[in-house]
Amino acid sequence: MTEASSPAAAGAAIDPAAFWASLRARHPRLREAVLEDARVTAMHRGERHRPGSGWRAWTEVARLAWVSDAFLAQALYRAKARGQALGIPVLPRLAHRLAMAVAQVSIGDPVLVSPGVYLVHGQVVIDGLVEIGPGVVIAPFVTIGLRAGDVCGPVVGAGVSIGTGAKLIGPVRIGAGATIGANAVVVDDVAPGTTVIGAPARPAAPRPADGEPSASHGAAGFPADYTPPAV
Repeated sequence: MTEASSPAAAGAAIDPAAFWASLRARHPRLREAVLEDARVTAMHRGERHRPGSGWRAWTEVARLAWVSDAFLAQALYRAKARGQALGIPVLPRLAHRLAMAVAQVSIGDPVLVSPGVYLVHGQVVIDGLVEIGPGVVIAPFVTIGLRAGDVCGPVVGAGVSIGTGAKLIGPVRIGAGATIGANAVVVDDVAPGTTVIGAPARPAAPRPADGEPSASHGAAGFPADYTPPAV
């Protein structure tokens, strides 16, 4: 989300009705989003995806919804987002409640999720003005949200992998192909293709090539400053 298009940039002059209409117009169509989510989910689960159209495609969607509570919750989020875009009352809120009940997945109204995102399991919270790119993988117990006093949340690029228990907080940008380690707390931008770990998250040290000692360990595998005990 660009600075110019953010609510913070526009200040008090924002027309709430126009803002929500503009935001909801950016949501993908239900069929496009659910079918691409199904394709990506089947691929990550190591299952054979049977592409097709019409009843064959929706049979695959129904199968995944039956075997994966996370995919069912994701499909319910898609139905909620599309229903809100069409101005349908009540049903979008019911879909949101069902997603929370079946898989503890809570994706807020302002969140934009591209087609083709994979939720590994449930227990995921995403809220605020957040954008999730295509091909993103989100493990369980992940929170993607806001800093206090700021309505703008993370923008997550295509193909990002977010590990179990990770937290992405505030208006950070996660570059395409980055990897967020388990339990990492991300409060700064992450460059494309970078792996970050820790709290606060920092780039991981590059792994040495096979057979080469790391920067902190000698050739025998001991720390570089290791002194063997006297005999």
